[in-house]
Amino acid sequence: MSTYHLQSVFRPQSVAVIGGSPRDRSAGRAVMRNLRGAGFAGKVAWVNPRHAEIDGIRTTRRLKDLDWVPELVVVTAPASIVPQVIADAAALGVAAAIILTAHLGEGPGSLAAQVEASARAKGLRILGPHCLGVIAPHARLNASIAAHVPQAGDLALISESSAIAAALVEWGVARSVGFSAVVSLGDTMDVDFGDLLDYFATDYRTRAILLYVEQIKDARKFMSAARAAARSKPVMVVKSGRAERIMPGNDTHVQALARADDVYGAAFNRAGLLRVSALDELFTAAETLGRLGSFPGRRLAILSNGGGVGRLAVDQLAALRGTLATLSDSTVQQLDAVLPQGWSRSNPVDIVVDADGDRYAAAIEALLADNENDALLVVNVPTAFTSSADAAQALTRTLGLRPRHQRDKPVFAVWLGNDERATATLNAARVPTYPTEAEAVRGFQHLVRYRDAQSALMETPPSLPQDFVVDAVAARAIVDAALAAGQRWLDPLATHALLKAYGIPSAPVLHARDAHEAMDLAQPLLEQGASVALKILSPDIPHKSDVDGVRLNLSTLAAVQAAATSILARARELRPDARIDGLLVQPTIVRPKSRELIAGIADDATFGPVIVFGRGGTAVEVINDKALALPPLDLRLAHELIGRTRVSRILKPYSDFPAADERAVALVLVKLAQLAADIPEVRTLDINPLLADREGILALDARVAIAPSRILHKGRGHPRFAVFPYPKEWERTLQLSDGSHAFVRPVRPEDDALFRAFFARVSDEDLRLRFFQSVKHFSHEFIARLTQLDYARSIALVAIDPRSGDMLGAVRLHADADYHRGEYGILIRSDLKGHGIGWRLMTIMIEYAKWLGLDLVEGQVLRENSTMIAMCQSLGFRTRLDPDDSTVMMVSLPVQQVAAQLLE
Repeated sequence: MSTYHLQSVFRPQSVAVIGGSPRDRSAGRAVMRNLRGAGFAGKVAWVNPRHAEIDGIRTTRRLKDLDWVPELVVVTAPASIVPQVIADAAALGVAAAIILTAHLGEGPGSLAAQVEASARAKGLRILGPHCLGVIAPHARLNASIAAHVPQAGDLALISESSAIAAALVEWGVARSVGFSAVVSLGDTMDVDFGDLLDYFATDYRTRAILLYVEQIKDARKFMSAARAAARSKPVMVVKSGRAERIMPGNDTHVQALARADDVYGAAFNRAGLLRVSALDELFTAAETLGRLGSFPGRRLAILSNGGGVGRLAVDQLAALRGTLATLSDSTVQQLDAVLPQGWSRSNPVDIVVDADGDRYAAAIEALLADNENDALLVVNVPTAFTSSADAAQALTRTLGLRPRHQRDKPVFAVWLGNDERATATLNAARVPTYPTEAEAVRGFQHLVRYRDAQSALMETPPSLPQDFVVDAVAARAIVDAALAAGQRWLDPLATHALLKAYGIPSAPVLHARDAHEAMDLAQPLLEQGASVALKILSPDIPHKSDVDGVRLNLSTLAAVQAAATSILARARELRPDARIDGLLVQPTIVRPKSRELIAGIADDATFGPVIVFGRGGTAVEVINDKALALPPLDLRLAHELIGRTRVSRILKPYSDFPAADERAVALVLVKLAQLAADIPEVRTLDINPLLADREGILALDARVAIAPSRILHKGRGHPRFAVFPYPKEWERTLQLSDGSHAFVRPVRPEDDALFRAFFARVSDEDLRLRFFQSVKHFSHEFIARLTQLDYARSIALVAIDPRSGDMLGAVRLHADADYHRGEYGILIRSDLKGHGIGWRLMTIMIEYAKWLGLDLVEGQVLRENSTMIAMCQSLGFRTRLDPDDSTVMMVSLPVQQVAAQLLE
């Protein structure tokens, strides 16, 4: 239900605590004590049928005995009566409930099911059960059982674990870290990560969001909310479960490589979240991002009065795959003039142990002005010769005097020792300061990774090539036939045909039932001068090497006969239970300068299909050089996926090996993602090895597991994708009122140039009417927000002239997370008004809203925009004056009621 009634959880006007007793460890008593201790200013009641008074506070026997209806109730009553408590609260019109009580069970007939049914029927939001509660310091609300209340700040903490939430509250209290809110989810009956991300993404009190995750239940909702939140503010996440091992016995290599934690990492990466490895890193990252803005670049300069500490910082930077800056010649000359003989003359810059404040200032000034670095780390080691406080003052004084063009360059500080004056000076100047050089470098890398994540969210991908043509119909027929025959695996011939349908070259394959047939099939190949490869064929032996089931480079019929006999005998000896269907006969592929890769589709229980890429070969699971990504993919995402592996380095030229065709490899990954979108019945697909060289790629061996599709995610669209794919089914051709035609399709990420050309042909007045203000400049970020869509919630449809390719207009619809309401916007090229483009785009938008299941489409229109208001009224929209702004009209369409008549 998204953010519906969440304001009542974090900023209620009244609260009732239900349950509790006079005993020391009573949860209800702890909540009431915390509410009063925090100074909550609203009405507070205590509902308790057993005790008329607790701690000097009079109680009320039943919730309905109150002469007012609380906005929020905090339930600590015994599990057996919680369903009745919630039913009573829902009947009275309570907006939200926090259930601290545990042991409500799960599944049909459970106490939890009864609670959920009562709450949903009346729109009562439930946080919990079995949670710590909520702390909202700005509202002076502590509706929790935490031991202490943190100070008000700008970090929102969302924890799946009550214990972790309590521990982080204590951590924050000890270090004077402030929070906008602290909330634990508990068993997540209703309010979940997606709801809270939506809420805090638009909360002006929250600068950054911190997540502790154990398991995501609604992957598509989480991804949609996380991507939206990450566009507006930093979202940092720590997840337990990294120690999971690769389990033997998986049917395919890609499935073995797609560990659950790695899939979560791929999801966080796709959503633009910054993943950290430990709880303390959450706050380190938040501190860094809070004091420093994003910056272009990744080259770090290091300045220290102790050479050893500077070199340790370099080591840490290398360990984290960071980039050490070089010093420009002019900077070296400038430093030569102000530093004593014996300074390092390289990065890290060692200004010698007796450096005073003036020496620090001169060196800092030179490094800030050097364009060869993007950030500066300043280290101070306390000595008997100088004052750490003077060095800190020199740093902050230099920062204050730097010219405007240098002010975006971030500066980090490590002041070893415990000089309170130095620390106070640095804190006052908002210089992020760390206790060790390792933590400072890690903070720098957090900033780099966050910038990379934001850039990835906004980057325009390259267009797919014109020859990206797939035959989904043929592929569908192959899979349907195999399913109808009761097969779990495609046979090698069908697998070869499936890859061919998606333009993935693969080695030709022939099927021999025994050694004699293998000789017959091999003879023509041998006569052509090729050698032959034989492989065991069995649906029960997923990895041929496990039974010594592969022979290569067979050049005579005698060798083929011997190898075939040996392979079959060995397989029957090692796997007497396996079905042996014979042998595969292939020409030996000789590509001496190729690299062995692995690529495929794995299946995850939470997120659905996952694209896997990495180093291939028989030892793929031991090497474990892989990267994962959630589909759909474009070429940019595919290249980024390749770049996250070590094997990507040897795709480049080295020694006498020419560069492999990396673009061809990337295109295979995009095609696999498209296959997963087109045919949900393909559960796993393993290409190993995938050869890559300067000539392109070739799949030497592949396995495909299939199963009837089942819905993994709620809502419309692909039943198994956590990230909503491009909705191709909404492409169509329309006839306009003048008889001409327009091609209408959903907006794609690569439409940046299309939108820029379109805006150039829209008048300033029309832009003002659409955006409610004058728009003179369209930044890359502005255009990216229009083209980088999360199709799970947003759709933008563009009308294009099929002759010129010019954009004629666009309509946009953004739905809330519970698919109840949507907000629309529309803009037509100024010279094309009166051609019926707006009417037809609005009609398709309404059709899409109906398809999504929305109840209401709303919009805001300036009162002076009489043309738009008239069109809305003719389409069935209701209009009313905005009560908060007399210049704006609110328009709303009851979708299901009107759409059926409009679309007849």
